[in-house]
Amino acid sequence: MPADLILVQEMIPGGGESQFSYAALCCDGKPIVSLTARRTRQYPIDFGYSSSFVETLDVPEIVAPSERLLAAIRYNGIVEVEYKFDARNGRYKLLDINPRLWTWSPLGGRAGMDFPYLLWKMMQHMPLARQTAPAGVRWVRMSTDVPAALQEMLRGRLNLRSYLRSLRGPLQFALVSADDPLPGLMDLPIFAFKHIYNVYSNLRKNTAAARRCPVKS
Repeated sequence: MPADLILVQEMIPGGGESQFSYAALCCDGKPIVSLTARRTRQYPIDFGYSSSFVETLDVPEIVAPSERLLAAIRYNGIVEVEYKFDARNGRYKLLDINPRLWTWSPLGGRAGMDFPYLLWKMMQHMPLARQTAPAGVRWVRMSTDVPAALQEMLRGRLNLRSYLRSLRGPLQFALVSADDPLPGLMDLPIFAFKHIYNVYSNLRKNTAAARRCPVKS
């Protein structure tokens, strides 16, 4: 492999509870509305490909560096700047920048800032009031959060009482909605199918590898 295609990354200890985000709608690098949040739970729990439970928190440590970064590039639009807290030195380290809608973006609507709608208003040159989201607003995807919570319980890092307490309002469900129930009803069957398919695919790959490289006793 050519050397210029090799990427070396640092592995920072910690799971989703160590991952934080600064989300905002910006105009010429200046935030109009913003929030800071923590990926409290994710699935899979060690290296999650998606958030399962996110809550707004006051994290001033990531606000100033995010605002400096966005101002330097004169960013326009909605954005999520992700960090991971490194407990070894107490620093928040930049992970990536998402210039698009992210999985838990509806949390903003529940917190009083509907990012897509506000972006449309900005593009229509309509007035927007500056605001930041309050702490304690939550977003959950039940199909992945329940298995994530069960795994956390088996590892002794979460108990049932704490889990149920985390689901108190104000709470935004990822897909469950009374006026549009189909996505919520389909989420669990699709999740189960993907999980079974992944297990089956890995089993086939391992079987094929074993046939190509038989072990002689």
